[in-house]
Amino acid sequence: MNQSFYHFLIKYRDPKPKDSLSEFANYAYEDHSFPKGLSDYHELSTYLELNGHYLQSMKVFDDAWELYENVKK
Repeated sequence: MNQSFYHFLIKYRDPKPKDSLSEFANYAYEDHSFPKGLSDYHELSTYLELNGHYLQSMKVFDDAWELYENVKK
């Protein structure tokens, strides 16, 4: 599987988010500058540190990244 992190993440969108992953997915979807084609942890974390004001904590990204990595295996 060679899908970008963004395409993995938006599968968790939910009109009524039940957890931080769903919230993150909703916000990333609404973030028109989100780097949709990236699959590199460092590039994505840098982007989110500078632009991810919607994240409660970078732990949300780290947890989502771990899920993404497990799905890619």
